[in-house]
Amino acid sequence: MSKRRVLTGITTTGTPHLGNYVGAIKPAIAESQNPDVQSYYFLADLHALIKAQDPQRVQQSRLEIAATWLALGLDTDNAIFYRQSDIHEIPELAWLLSCVCAKGLMNRSHAYKAAVADNEADGQSDADRGITMGLFGYPVLMAADILMFNAHKVPVGRDQIQHIEMARDMAGRFNHIYKGDYFTLPEAIVDEKVEVLRGLDGRKMSKSYDNTIPLFVSEKKLLKLVRKIKTNSLEPGEPKDPDTCTLFQIYSAFATVEESADMRQRYQQGIGWGDAKNEVFEYLNAHLREPRERYEALMSDPAYIEQVLVKGAERARAEANTLMEKLRVAVGLGRFQ
Repeated sequence: MSKRRVLTGITTTGTPHLGNYVGAIKPAIAESQNPDVQSYYFLADLHALIKAQDPQRVQQSRLEIAATWLALGLDTDNAIFYRQSDIHEIPELAWLLSCVCAKGLMNRSHAYKAAVADNEADGQSDADRGITMGLFGYPVLMAADILMFNAHKVPVGRDQIQHIEMARDMAGRFNHIYKGDYFTLPEAIVDEKVEVLRGLDGRKMSKSYDNTIPLFVSEKKLLKLVRKIKTNSLEPGEPKDPDTCTLFQIYSAFATVEESADMRQRYQQGIGWGDAKNEVFEYLNAHLREPRERYEALMSDPAYIEQVLVKGAERARAEANTLMEKLRVAVGLGRFQ
């Protein structure tokens, strides 16, 4: 029986934070250790160029994200871990898919429509002002990422479901036009149990809001950030509602069920915000201390990270080459015999 294939991409435009860990990294690393699943994890560095045109930022983010996943226990013997830009077959597949993809489908992309709406709201005479072909064609490249390895499942947030549907559309059209079962139709997996962690200001933790807590900041910086988490004006001794508290949510995302229940009781007993923040810091710091040490060691040895990614790329390209040879023949670009 063939393994179920699961694929996850990580855009390399920033530093991983607690929200990334809880929402994506932690469940993905657990899946990477499942022998019944063939997992593909990649640094989506070609996608990053759509948003970031600062070479140093992209390069540093690639290193930080790779080090983060390795420090947190990604099983690279079971899972295939690689850089998108190392798999040259992916842009080639993106071109083949773009030749069967209707422009009207891209016109309906949420990201493109949002960019057009922003221009119109700003009173721009050109609705496409500042919109690159990278942004417009983003769903095609994402489809190539998925279809290259015929992933069965793609874990995504709700805002990404449309892209999986577009990948299915392109796969189906290609299969129909070239009369073969070249591509598996992927399915979006949205885990409703995965929490969206709130940031320092109570909104969703996001680089866009500048409200994140980076995973591997120093102890001193971590304490400073935890103390900045927004709370209300209730005094010590007054009961507090844990369900509306960012501090409690962050604690619960890392704590056991029993520990969360104990903290919930202390909220009802009126724990002071200063004491609560100190306890959350101590808990997070203890939880992250060992992976932080591994992360710092990895960041000081980029040659090792490069070795791991090159090995992953070799495994990925072995599969990609086989599929692309088949697809080239299908479209009439095969070798002369």
